[in-house]
Amino acid sequence: MKTIATTEELAQFCEMARKAPYVTIDTEFLRERTYYSKLCLVQLAVPSDMPGDEEDKAVLVDPLVDGISLEPLYELFRDTSVVKVFHAARQDLEIFFVEAGVFPNPLFDTQVAAMVCGFGEQVGYETLVRKIAKQGLDKSSRFTDWSRRPLTEAQKTYALADVTHLRKIYEFLAAKLKETGRAHWVEEEIQMLTRPETYIIDPENAWKRVKTRTTSPKFLAIVRELAKFREAYAQERNVPRNRVFKDDALVELASTKPGNMQDLGRSRLLLREARKGDIADGILAAVKAGVSCPSDEMPRLPKRDDKQQVNPALADLLRVLLKAKTESSGVAPKLIATSADLDTLASGGRDVAALHGWRHEVFGADALRLCTGEVALAAKGSAIKIVKL
Repeated sequence: MKTIATTEELAQFCEMARKAPYVTIDTEFLRERTYYSKLCLVQLAVPSDMPGDEEDKAVLVDPLVDGISLEPLYELFRDTSVVKVFHAARQDLEIFFVEAGVFPNPLFDTQVAAMVCGFGEQVGYETLVRKIAKQGLDKSSRFTDWSRRPLTEAQKTYALADVTHLRKIYEFLAAKLKETGRAHWVEEEIQMLTRPETYIIDPENAWKRVKTRTTSPKFLAIVRELAKFREAYAQERNVPRNRVFKDDALVELASTKPGNMQDLGRSRLLLREARKGDIADGILAAVKAGVSCPSDEMPRLPKRDDKQQVNPALADLLRVLLKAKTESSGVAPKLIATSADLDTLASGGRDVAALHGWRHEVFGADALRLCTGEVALAAKGSAIKIVKL
């Protein structure tokens, strides 16, 4: 197994990879103790039928070696003649975007492709290796500390398998997409993965990720300020946001509105480290800012339209239609439309993902016709058919 430890070696591999139709990529990282992921290893492989020794076609890159630059890899990412293949790419893409502001282009995600090829929702890599590559995986090194050096042979073998089997999986899925005409489905899903806003959390908007049952603007103003402080503090010091204080403590603080250190000490859910120092000062300042927020600047959740009542019969018909469509397309129901989406459609709402892109093609168009009375459903044996009215 070859481990690349210099910029020159990486440049040589990437130059060779630029002659390939695709390159498979994976990473190993740590995130338990940091806000941003710490990149510990990069795995790369080109097609096995390329000229040269097999050892040179699948390599490990050690980003923790002093003096190494990943710029040759980023140049490969920018080369649009080579498809960059990942499995469940989101966390990998976040690392590269945060590190270098770059997204691999063009990108292929085998998890997304497997989804639209009938392998189910969020199918795991091990499942695809077993079903497509007809191989097993040793997962014993999955939860090891990838920042420790030297890496063991077991770790290297595990890491390299994540890109060598990926070659056969990619080739199989790419052929399947071409055969079924669903390549554009994958492209639509991948567009979300390559949006910078997918990976940038603005402290100003961090409050929207906090779940709370209270919708009072006064309460939400305090939640907003507390979440803003926590996110900025975590980003600046590169620590997990939950190490600052957890969501349940945030909601408690927004309810009790502590005005001084003594009040803060009465919190049941706040970590001991957050009851003093910079975090405590930040909490008190955030609560004060939230309490004194002018009415016209308070956050407000979108109002629900209480006039729209779900038609239960129509909702049931939509569920029958969805089941029929998923059986014929081989795509998991939740990937096309959620129960909430169906209820929204049955209440007259139209702002749902199921009415856009490939989902509209598979389900949305007929769902709209069903809602407007243009079609009906009929049972023929075990099959459900759409009947035009």
